[in-house]
Amino acid sequence: MIQSSELILNPDGSVYHLNLLPEHIAHDIIFVGDQNRVEKITKFFDSIEFSTQKREFKTQTGLFKGKRITVMSTGIGPDNIDIVMNELDALVNIDLKTRAPKENLVSLNIIRIGTSGSLQADIPVDSFVMGKFGLGLDNMLRSYLIDEITEIAMENAFMKHTNWDLKKGRPYVISCSEKLEKRLESNRIFKGITGTAGGFYGPQGRVLRLNIQDENLNSKMDSFNYEGTRMTNLEMETSAIYGLGKLLGHNCLSLNAIIANRANGTFSEDPYKAVDELIAYALEKLAE
Repeated sequence: MIQSSELILNPDGSVYHLNLLPEHIAHDIIFVGDQNRVEKITKFFDSIEFSTQKREFKTQTGLFKGKRITVMSTGIGPDNIDIVMNELDALVNIDLKTRAPKENLVSLNIIRIGTSGSLQADIPVDSFVMGKFGLGLDNMLRSYLIDEITEIAMENAFMKHTNWDLKKGRPYVISCSEKLEKRLESNRIFKGITGTAGGFYGPQGRVLRLNIQDENLNSKMDSFNYEGTRMTNLEMETSAIYGLGKLLGHNCLSLNAIIANRANGTFSEDPYKAVDELIAYALEKLAE
């Protein structure tokens, strides 16, 4: 039995942070970072059966073209992903009454729809990027036993290429779900390595008033190429989703609308349109 200090439940039996019961979620789930983006997705739904919010975690479940889908805001960063992934897994794979793991485990399909900045000059603003790999610079996943699911050769190549300082921790690389990759790919999608940083400013190479440990890291990441696969973009969630998904047995995929190009300094003239187009694309693919 899992102790109450480890799996914390609310008085109504729902999981602590997400405020959800098992019947509240579908097995196809869309993640967004921003709570205000949840309804930008569910506005396309035929109907909404459930809605709740606690802190930054907003959840709505409904039907799109007859398919039951849940949309959930995770907030920003790998630490929030740790909460969301573990509590979602508990909803489907732990009996919340007996606090015992179930014998027959459920695999969720989890697709992140986000916004990101491109690291490559030839991946323009308003395009879509699929993270074939998530490269974590954040250390969160290193709290778990991950050696069996990581791409160690790619990690070593990245550290050598960037002259990585191990005082920042060892980067980790996790592949996306092949099942979801095949389901959502098309000729309008760029594929590559999505970098996941543990912060927005220094960890992503932004300098305001503080100097950073490696002012050339972004340009090193731009030029990293592992067996033909390049770094495409940098954000704050993908590798954590991929890692916890693989450890827990869920299928995970990250899609980003590119709203900025860090290589040539451009920003989308209508970032909301780019996000809406990616939302429509993902929903149609899920409903097929």
